[in-house]
Amino acid sequence: MAPDLRPMNRRDKPAVMQMLRSIPEFKPKEVVVAEEVIDCYLDDRDNSGYRALVAEEAKEVNGYVCYGPTPLTEGTWDIYWMAVSLARQGQGIGGVMIRAAEKAIARAGGRLAVIETSSLPSYEKTRRFYDHQAYEQVARIPDFYSPGDDKLILTKRL
Repeated sequence: MAPDLRPMNRRDKPAVMQMLRSIPEFKPKEVVVAEEVIDCYLDDRDNSGYRALVAEEAKEVNGYVCYGPTPLTEGTWDIYWMAVSLARQGQGIGGVMIRAAEKAIARAGGRLAVIETSSLPSYEKTRRFYDHQAYEQVARIPDFYSPGDDKLILTKRL
């Protein structure tokens, strides 16, 4: 059964933060930044530049996606953060969330979705997921995050 998707609200924040902290790919510093973005969104949804959805089943939040228009572009949007609880990974929730974000982006006039991710071996599952969602790697910046950890830029035309 597909999860219910809805805009994130303040009551969801503890569950989302716990989910992010429990996923090994998210480093503690990254979780801090994710929380700053979440707070910005929750404090002023209309002007923050961010949109956030949660996936919920049986009143339990088990997924989160944050996206927004890329400043100074025409129709380019970034998908900033996406996570599915460890217990629910591999069950289609991520696909449901990213398709919902893409549809919302397209409805808002978006034409290009951009995702940045790491080249580390621990991100292989993440990269395969985006590949299955028809994202294409268009750039690689060597040693961007740290020596040996390249930034990969993925895009999808909507």
